[in-house]
Amino acid sequence: EEIAKHKGPPVFTQEERYKMVQAIKWVDEIAPGAPYVTTLETLDKYSCDFCVHGDDITLTIDGKDTYEEVKTAGRYRECKRTQGVSTTDLVGRMLLMTKAHHSNIDEDLDYRKHTDNFGKGPKGHSPWTGVSQFLQTSQKIIQFASGKEPQPGDTIIYVAGAFDLFHVGHVDFLEKVHQLAEKPYIIAGLHFDQEVNRYKGKNYPIMNIHERTLSVLACRYVSEVVIGAPYAVTADLLDHFRVTLVCHGMTEVVPDKDGSDPYEEPKQRGIFQLVDSGSNLTTDLIVQRIIKNRLEFEARNQKKEAKELAVLEAMRRLGEQKH
Repeated sequence: EEIAKHKGPPVFTQEERYKMVQAIKWVDEIAPGAPYVTTLETLDKYSCDFCVHGDDITLTIDGKDTYEEVKTAGRYRECKRTQGVSTTDLVGRMLLMTKAHHSNIDEDLDYRKHTDNFGKGPKGHSPWTGVSQFLQTSQKIIQFASGKEPQPGDTIIYVAGAFDLFHVGHVDFLEKVHQLAEKPYIIAGLHFDQEVNRYKGKNYPIMNIHERTLSVLACRYVSEVVIGAPYAVTADLLDHFRVTLVCHGMTEVVPDKDGSDPYEEPKQRGIFQLVDSGSNLTTDLIVQRIIKNRLEFEARNQKKEAKELAVLEAMRRLGEQKH
């Protein structure tokens, strides 16, 4: 209700958002039902020393700074936002349905036609021209990586996929995999963008390989990520990482380019296991929610515009009658 009031309808439900944030490895506790405007009362209630936000300004529906009270009290800290990564940017990619956000192909006419419809960047240019503005660095990966090597007695579990728009379905799956062993060490293999596009089609992946890497590394259940993992889980991969278990969710397994089963090797070794996450949320479903929200937003705007035009027309006629 708070988000809908100040920002518009949220894409995820309340419960989904709680679970997602709780799964981030830097989060110790979540405060459910927090007010949109952060007050000193909220900070004191949860024994917080200060409140942190990005360096972009957030305003209430009335145009007031949502952090004014905590700023005045000296209990506010700020960190720089990562350029090219935002909810708005991701929503734009989904609505535009183009491959240009993760490849160097020329923009098509439809893409150019719609880039201006979804907001401008701070310098007045569209945030969705060409490849994503997000630039990966080794330092950024180090900040996200656990840096922990598998220890004696750890069960090394390998999972692979696109992990696009990292969401609750992924979290539920990884949590279930994590519960399979007493001391799990989960390695997530992320496929390159071109590989994901081969088996997913359309404009997938929405997020490029760099963004997907950091999203997965931020999850508390993941110990390591293989960037650009091979689609087929090979003997070399299993031996190199000393994998004792390979897991896959209940989603369809698309055959490799040569028509073979990408999980043939772990199946032959008897270390393959299907894991039911219990969640029906998929990347496709998120995109559908976004499009539905957008259509509803446009319909509301059209009604509002029609009403305003009717009022203006009535006033014009009234003026003519008086004249």
